[in-house]
Amino acid sequence: MIFEDLPTTPTSEELIDKAFSRAARSGRSKQGREAQESMTQTATNILSDNLQNVVTEWPDFETVDPFYRELADAIVDASDYGVDAGGIDALRQSLSEVTWASRQTRQIGEDAMAKMRKADEDLARKHRKQAFARMADVVEDVSENLLLINEARNDLRDLPDIRPDEPAIVVAGYPNVGKSSFVNDVTRARNETAEYPFTTRGIGVGHFERDHARYQIVDTPGLLDRPPEDRNEIESQAVSALEHLADCVLVVLDASMDCGYPIEVQLELRDAIAEQFADVPVITVCNKSDRSTDVEADHYMSVETGENVEAVLDAAVEAVDYEPELPFEG
Repeated sequence: MIFEDLPTTPTSEELIDKAFSRAARSGRSKQGREAQESMTQTATNILSDNLQNVVTEWPDFETVDPFYRELADAIVDASDYGVDAGGIDALRQSLSEVTWASRQTRQIGEDAMAKMRKADEDLARKHRKQAFARMADVVEDVSENLLLINEARNDLRDLPDIRPDEPAIVVAGYPNVGKSSFVNDVTRARNETAEYPFTTRGIGVGHFERDHARYQIVDTPGLLDRPPEDRNEIESQAVSALEHLADCVLVVLDASMDCGYPIEVQLELRDAIAEQFADVPVITVCNKSDRSTDVEADHYMSVETGENVEAVLDAAVEAVDYEPELPFEG
């Protein structure tokens, strides 16, 4: 997963303390103006290089798969850090500010060292102190940007490993119709489900194999379990991300209505999902068929009894129509 190896972003205080502490150590082994130059060079390198490293560790969002790009856009929240933009724009703005800070600290240090070459020890010390103060101001100016970058890193690196190049089956439907039970059943002993931080309940992701190909199956509590008009902006954007991911959608209905929702509203949700995911197959599945089959559906199953569960999964695989690339033979 493209975000999982992102390192922790240091705070401005940590960067300043690291730079000036090492600068002080580097000056102890030298005398006079040379000591001041060494301290300035050390602080400049540490601040400029570490700030630039914060930026270069991130992928170029122009080349990131649309699923992850929209996902990041939905997750990143800039409201607590005084950044004008939101989502990816907030992250890009913060990374741009940190790049500016890297260049500024480098320029401040180089200007100070140029002045030191023509100065005695006392004047060199004055130039060094002035440079340190200016560099600290620059780093403090991007303190909120560094915090936002680290928060984004914390949220994004903990996403489960979803691979946009592998086939994905999205499971939708109202709460308590049996979506999670179905996902847990078909991924049992094959993989653990994980969670996304879009919503309070998260999104479950599991895996199964067919004909040597790995399929991803995504449970969507908090997103595709209610009408589109009931979703907030972040949830709607997360659904947009799922549009890029899904190769097939299973809409699970409960004709017995034990779930607490009339079958009419369940069908309305099915129709809304079919409209939103118009580019991929949408399969209607009636769960709890041991209790009721009083609805028109493509397939009927009972996760509780195990009836037709594998048949529904086979139908989804057939609808995806995925052909894995096989090693060259011959």
